[in-house]
Amino acid sequence: QVQLVESGGGLVQAGGSLRLSCAVSGRTFSSYAMGWFRQAPGKEREFVAAISWSGRTTYYADSVKGRFTISRDNAKNTVYLEMNSLKPEDTAVYYCAAVLGTTGWAPRDQKKYDNWGQGTQVTVSS
Repeated sequence: QVQLVESGGGLVQAGGSLRLSCAVSGRTFSSYAMGWFRQAPGKEREFVAAISWSGRTTYYADSVKGRFTISRDNAKNTVYLEMNSLKPEDTAVYYCAAVLGTTGWAPRDQKKYDNWGQGTQVTVSS
């Protein structure tokens, strides 16, 4: 098990940018595939982006493709979500998630992740 702590959320105007960070405890971070999910008020939690343990493969929801970038720094045990051209519909609590290894991994399926952070609020004003 690892512990995940998100940071970097806040209030931003439409068109602005934010970078979320997820710091992960433990010495085996490089063995974990990572994902970002979000939950807007009154809606179910949804997939945003994911990255393989090596960082070579990334996945994005269609709604954020071209605007968001997921990356990781295995030396710092941290995964990032760079969010540009933000829209009011991006407003949500953003969660970081981790799963050990990639066997059977389905990047967009939140049920495949077994470690979650507490979430960080992102609010985009129009």
